[in-house]
Amino acid sequence: MPGSTIGMVGGGQLGRMFAIAAMQMGYDVVVFCGSDDEPAAQVATRAVVGDLLDHDVVSQFARQCQVITLEFENIPAETIRWCGEFAPTYPSHQVLATAQDRLVEKTTFRDAGLAVTPFAAVDSAAAVGEFAQQHGWPVIVKTARSGYDGKGQHRLAGPEDAAAVPWDSADAWIAEQCIDFDREASVVVARSSVGQVRCFPPFENDHRNHILDVSVCPSNLSASQRELATTIATRAAKVLELVGVLCVEFFVVGEDTLLINEVAPRPHNSGHLTIEACHTSQFEQHVRAVCGLPLGSPELRVGGAAMANLLGDLWGDQGERPDWDQAVAVPTVSLHLYGKSDAKVGRKMGHLTATGDSVQDAKAAVMQARQRLEG
Repeated sequence: MPGSTIGMVGGGQLGRMFAIAAMQMGYDVVVFCGSDDEPAAQVATRAVVGDLLDHDVVSQFARQCQVITLEFENIPAETIRWCGEFAPTYPSHQVLATAQDRLVEKTTFRDAGLAVTPFAAVDSAAAVGEFAQQHGWPVIVKTARSGYDGKGQHRLAGPEDAAAVPWDSADAWIAEQCIDFDREASVVVARSSVGQVRCFPPFENDHRNHILDVSVCPSNLSASQRELATTIATRAAKVLELVGVLCVEFFVVGEDTLLINEVAPRPHNSGHLTIEACHTSQFEQHVRAVCGLPLGSPELRVGGAAMANLLGDLWGDQGERPDWDQAVAVPTVSLHLYGKSDAKVGRKMGHLTATGDSVQDAKAAVMQARQRLEG
């Protein structure tokens, strides 16, 4: 119950927004991260700084907590297993291990009867060629582990591109069919430690250079597609025996086909608009889920909402800060900065959200605000 201490493994922006939501509800939050100036450490009750694979430091952190969660799926599963020796830990290290390996993840969902993008394990250009004989070119090749926002991914147009992949740079690779989709969507589903499940309305997402650029809600999915998306997300959470929140990303193909692209067992970039737009944000819902509280309403409390990412590209060559007053001069726009001091091209530094009577109004406002920052 509020007044307890929640442990957060990871110090990035997702941990930061989780800590803000948890502390607003009366919890103490202890962050375990690599340095005391990380985004989550700046706002938490206290931080434990150290190596995530140092058992002694893990123990020091976990002993302070009544429940423990995480903000990013690339945290070592062994760290979460150690945490579980001291306090309930959600999601579990088994869920984390599944989400960390694309081959295991897709096999798990395929074997459970959920539609995923066609895939196969590959280890050479020849293996990719065999995959392409069945599924056609182009082929998307990814490292089986690690990698996000397009890192470790290659789009191969033909055999010559396959030969150029640095196959020795990773222990395992996965090939996926390149899907000619109509749109990309995602659903954030929460499942509590007492088994209650609630889904946020589907978000529609646009990417730029493999990084999420803009999300809107409600999406342009039809009623039947929205129902199918939430049904699949609910099943995925149950298959994993997840406690916490899970984002399921989809390729939408035609009216009847939604393919799982990938999942993330934690709050997700596409769900940031829920802070202003929904009765319960994805971060508060995460708190509720891992603490065994009743889940809140995930429904929109506005006609429409939109989110636009702010990348390090907006900062000048010498690190000059954007002119924030130009963005927040748009009346319905909210600014979220993550406390990162080092702006790099492609690095997520913050986001803008806007709400409105319609999704069109909200998207127009958030795009106007960001365009002002871009000059």
